[in-house]
Amino acid sequence: MSEQEGSIQSEEARRAAHSLRIDFEKGGIHLPTEKLERVNQLNTQIALLGRQFNENIITDPGHVDVFPASCIPKNMQHHFKPIYRQFLLVDNEPLGLRDKKKEKGFRLVTDSSSLSSILKWVSHAEVRKQTYIIGNSVPRANLCVIDKLISSRHELAQIMGCRSYAEFAIRPNMAASPDVVMDFLLTLSNMVRLRADAEFKLIQDYKRTVDNDLRADLEPWDEAYLTGRMKSSACDLDSSVIASYFPTFQCLEGLKLLVQSVFGVTFSSMPFSPGESWHPDVMKLLLHHPQEGDLGFLYLDLYSRDGKYPGCAHFAVRGGRRLSDSQYQLPIVALVCNFPSSRRSSISKLNHWDVETLFHEFGHALHSLFSRTDYQHFSGTRVVLDFAETPSNLFEYYAWDYRVLKTFARHYSTGEVIPEKLVDSMNRARNMFSAMELQRQILYSLIDLTLFGEQPASPMDTISIVADLKRQCTTWKHVEGTHWHTRFSHLINYGAGYYSYLYAKCFAATIWEKVCRDDPLCLSTGTAIRTKFLQHGGAKDPSYLLRDLAGHSVLRSYNGGIVPDTSSLCKEMNL
Repeated sequence: MSEQEGSIQSEEARRAAHSLRIDFEKGGIHLPTEKLERVNQLNTQIALLGRQFNENIITDPGHVDVFPASCIPKNMQHHFKPIYRQFLLVDNEPLGLRDKKKEKGFRLVTDSSSLSSILKWVSHAEVRKQTYIIGNSVPRANLCVIDKLISSRHELAQIMGCRSYAEFAIRPNMAASPDVVMDFLLTLSNMVRLRADAEFKLIQDYKRTVDNDLRADLEPWDEAYLTGRMKSSACDLDSSVIASYFPTFQCLEGLKLLVQSVFGVTFSSMPFSPGESWHPDVMKLLLHHPQEGDLGFLYLDLYSRDGKYPGCAHFAVRGGRRLSDSQYQLPIVALVCNFPSSRRSSISKLNHWDVETLFHEFGHALHSLFSRTDYQHFSGTRVVLDFAETPSNLFEYYAWDYRVLKTFARHYSTGEVIPEKLVDSMNRARNMFSAMELQRQILYSLIDLTLFGEQPASPMDTISIVADLKRQCTTWKHVEGTHWHTRFSHLINYGAGYYSYLYAKCFAATIWEKVCRDDPLCLSTGTAIRTKFLQHGGAKDPSYLLRDLAGHSVLRSYNGGIVPDTSSLCKEMNL
């Protein structure tokens, strides 16, 4: 396929030719043999370092031994391995009794998921402190892996004629340069700082009141526990009560009702061909439009099991593409999650953050399923990185809107529709510390951008960089000896691209306000989202798609790149 003007008929074909050339050049195809061989070596090295980084996280999660057992809440104890030690000797105790008495404790493995639960639910401050420090100080081996990764990516970028890996990674994106991203992040950081500092002071005052100590310092291991208590108290929330309105099967019905109402399409269950399913839990759904016919297939693999891919993700199994004037290859996608499965008589129920995650991934799935591009190179989520998360962020809004939730959220035993008052409380709790959460995402983006930015003459100390950025960007302390970033796997997957979540958050906030908020379940709303946005995948300029859907002000040109408008997000957060 030639990229010369006039030899290709359609805009999409020209974009495909250009995109393919860029992809090949990112692999070094245009370079002299010697440099091409070095690029291939570096790409192999980078892939191996990424694998090593993730393996280290799994093999070295860290652990803390906690005594006595009463330090751990009874409802959490079954998650941890019991351990025993001899009681401290008492001088007047008979020797025979000394040998027999043992004290029970627990070994707390500090992998990310367990650490998150411990920091949120364990009231014992010393236990939280120990687990925070250990959990954020492993795996130490990844400090070396990150150094090598930074070096390899930097060398690769320089061979490609770029000043930094960040420049190499961002150049094809909407932002176009690291300078544009840095200015966007610092502007957003300044906008959120005042409100985030006020939230910090609220937590600090609460701690001082609870501890009856007017000089008590707020520590990083206090945040999740205290904010959880403050939300529950102020908004009268109980996570188990909320989960009772979200049995997993009802949430799936909710997604089916949502697409029927908003897009006029239906999901129906399909039988498997022999050998097609990889586990009995997997479901296969067909997406169908009454006039247009079948649109695509969705596999759902929702429940946790041993040896399964961790976390939640959307996978494009096959992209859609035009085969002929009358034939279209239907897209096939899979949503893989790790929700709790039904056990014995208990029904699988989702916490609301799991519901939000399900809607997020469903947004990715619809992007793929509604896509009607000529080339599968542009099918669905195959778009520039800082545009890719926009549909998924948009669909998160549906998981918080009472008008949507009342259509499917019903109590698993009584069938009662979720009360509007409860949803209002959930939204109030969500917004209580939203500035600090946004600030955290800005910090993560700044860390990612800085580590893969222009390199100093001598190798950088990543621990110091992360600590300095935390001090500059937030009011929270850095705990000496910790290196949280050695478990931040987005450094591997998104090198210099983590900012794209914030771009998407801004775009989604504007689309929600301008297009969806007044009537989110309206068919005309869905038609606009589908025909102006989702069906085009990467076949059209994302700036054009965003402006066509949400108006000219959704983004602006800046310093050779594109930045999102932040006003809808700021209005939403009362910044």
